[in-house]
Formats: sequence, structure tokens, C-alpha cells
Amino acid sequence: MTATRIVTPLGMLGYGFPEASFDAALDRAPHAICCDAGSTDAGPHKLGSGVGIVSRRATKRDLAIMFEAARRRGIPVIVGSCGGSGAAPHLQWTADIVSEILREMGWSARVALIHADVDPDLVRKARSSGDLRPLRNVDPIDDQGIRACTSIVAQMGPEPIISALESKADIVLCGRAYDPAVIAALPMLRGGDPGLAHHMGKIMECGAQCAVPGAASDCMIGNLDADSFTLTPSNPERLCTTTSVAAHTLYEKSDPANLPGPGGTLDLSACRFEKAGDRGVRVTGSRFVPETPYRVKLEGAALVGYRSISIAGVRDPVMIAAIDECLDHVRKAVRDFGDADACIDFIVYGRDGVLGGREPSDAIAHELGIVIESVADTQEAASAACSLARSSLLHYHYGGRKSTSGNLAFPFAPSDFQGGPVYRFALYHTIGTDDPCALFPISWLN
Repeated sequence: MTATRIVTPLGMLGYGFPEASFDAALDRAPHAICCDAGSTDAGPHKLGSGVGIVSRRATKRDLAIMFEAARRRGIPVIVGSCGGSGAAPHLQWTADIVSEILREMGWSARVALIHADVDPDLVRKARSSGDLRPLRNVDPIDDQGIRACTSIVAQMGPEPIISALESKADIVLCGRAYDPAVIAALPMLRGGDPGLAHHMGKIMECGAQCAVPGAASDCMIGNLDADSFTLTPSNPERLCTTTSVAAHTLYEKSDPANLPGPGGTLDLSACRFEKAGDRGVRVTGSRFVPETPYRVKLEGAALVGYRSISIAGVRDPVMIAAIDECLDHVRKAVRDFGDADACIDFIVYGRDGVLGGREPSDAIAHELGIVIESVADTQEAASAACSLARSSLLHYHYGGRKSTSGNLAFPFAPSDFQGGPVYRFALYHTIGTDDPCALFPISWLN
């Protein structure tokens, strides 16, 4: 194999990065510039609605800097999960930005678009044959649930990206992609060990988050050779330690030793971390265990309804002591006098707003922030239910109340906001395929 150096300028396209750090990374003569542009962290809304996670302006700024550097050095740029969720609208949104940059700079480039959208008929056939498998803690889905999905994407591994690079792509824009695959693809194309390449990608996809101090808006350099990879931040104010790199290996993992992904599992049970120079860490022992047939994850978003919210503060100690009684009264009022199909929920900050029922502390703050959420079949119904819930809470006469109103403080006027469509992940399942590239066709930007 040939040693391969990858630069990841940042943890998410659009976050921005220091150009001095980027220039320092480029001085190491990298073979590719790679970055992730999305995830499911923001929930199913972006996939369902076809909108991005970060702004167009920030995305364009980051891409323009990367393209200029890549053109100067004759190396590819690879972007994963374009637009945030990697569905057709997100990929096209990113492609339009790329076209605009190339046009403004007077450049031509061979730009590969790797599509990740999946035909619902294919999913239904997989369900019928028993090949559609829910991930842990995910409910099974029927044909009606599949049809309800407004968008379905598959999570690609490194193989479609390798195919695009073999076809001499200067820029690779991926639909939904496994985060490590974007970084692992070129090292694997150059003969690198899949286990080491995937592990390097898993850590690097967050930029310099694995450094001390950590930052998702700064650059990381990865060098993969025959039996190890080394990570070094390009910013001299940061360094990698064995602890920081090992800790980030555990990031977003339910099993410390095994990380499942497209086509197999990354086995980290034998990996070792050791200091490399003043600011780097060398990693060995990572192993990729292939799975037959090759399986990929599907993500599908379905419309639930429409949301309206209202935010209020409570500082009355009597009401705080009776808050559960007050909220139960509001729920009953919405059931009795409002839209019976509307769903009313409350997030009570200062008590259990973050962990909900899992909150171990029974302490209650001297003031509470209450988010009233209403979800219904239409925006009008959601807004009506939210208004009823807000007014019911405002005027409820709990025991010991000293005034007739004024127990809620509203930070905004108007007090109620329309949140728009609400989506859920109806599909969070895996599907088998004989060809790792079959679900991910490549087209070329004109």
C-alpha cells in the first residue's frame, strides 16, 4: 500500500475553520481534502423537509477555500452527506453551490454526484422477503409506514466513493454517507487496511474535536501507513493525546469495542494508542470484519403533523410546587374543549427539561421555563391547541394562588410560534445488497 495523508478541515461543512490551520495542513502535502456535511443529530426534520442543517453562505465559503487549495495541489475534495441528510434535494442544493463557485472562479472540474435515495418499492420487497431488519429499539414497519415516508436514503460505505475516484473525479459530492467512509475511501483505494482506514475516518470526521483543546471548527491531519495511522492537529495551539483520541473513539458508540457500519463491523478490541511526536497519536490494531451479505442502513422520514409552541416562565413558588397539577389541568382542558387529536406536551426546564423521567435529581429551581408543544394534523389545529393550553395554564387557579392572573411570564410577543411540519424516523432499518455500489448510482455535474 501507499501511505496516504488526509486533511479534514472541520467537523461539519459550514462550521468554518481557521485558514492558517488549513494552510499548515496543506504544507503536509495531503492526498485529499475530506469533510462530512451531515448526520442524523438534528433529527428527522431535515430529511423529511429537504432542507439543510447549515446556511448556504457558510457552506459556500468553506467549499470555495477547499476547492482553491485542491485545484492548486491537484487533489480531490470529498464531501459526505451533502446538505445535512444526503437526499436528492440536499445533494442538488450542494451541487448548485459547487456550480456557482466553479462558474465564479472560471474553473472546470469533474464533479461526481453519488445518489443515496432508495425506491420505496425496493424497501417493500425487502420487507416482504424478511430482509428489512430494524435496528435495536426500533419498531417494525409495514407497507403503509413505508409509503408514508417522504424521503428514504441509504447510508453508503466507501465503495461508491472509491468508484467515483477511480473515474477521476476532482470533487465527489455524496448523498447520505457513513461518516468514516468519506475519509476511508482514498486510503483504501491506495491499498490501505480497511480497519485502520475506517477507524481513522471515525475519529477525523469531527475535525479537531479529538484534540486538546477540542474544536469541530479546526483541522486534523491523518496519515495512514501499512500498520497504523497517526493523527496530528495542524493548529500549533492544539495537540492530540492518547486519552483524547481514545475518548473520541468512544464518541457516539453504544459498544466500546465494536462499531457497525455499511458492510461490516469495526473491531476495536485490540487497538492501541501511543504518543507520536510532540502533538500526535499513533493508532494500531483496528480491524474491519466484513459482513455477508453487505448490509446498509436505511433512514426514512414520515410526516407526523404540524407543531406550534409557546414559551413561558414561572417564578411563583406556590405554582412551582403545584406544577404537575397545573399541567394535568391543561391536558384535560385541551381534551375537553380543544382538538381531541392534538398532542400536547410540556418541557419543564429547571426540573427535568433535559432528561425527562430519567432525571435523578429531585431538586427544583426557584424558577421554571415551560415549553408548551402542540402537534396536530394541521397547522391551524396545532396553533389552536397551543393557544388553549397556554391560556389554560395562565388562568388555572391552583391551590394557594394569591392573584387572579400573572403567574406566567412570556419572553416574546406574540407568545405562540408556528413550528411547521413535524417528522419522525419511520425507517431506521438495514437492508442487504450483493453489490456495495448498487444502491448508489453516480452521475456527473455538467
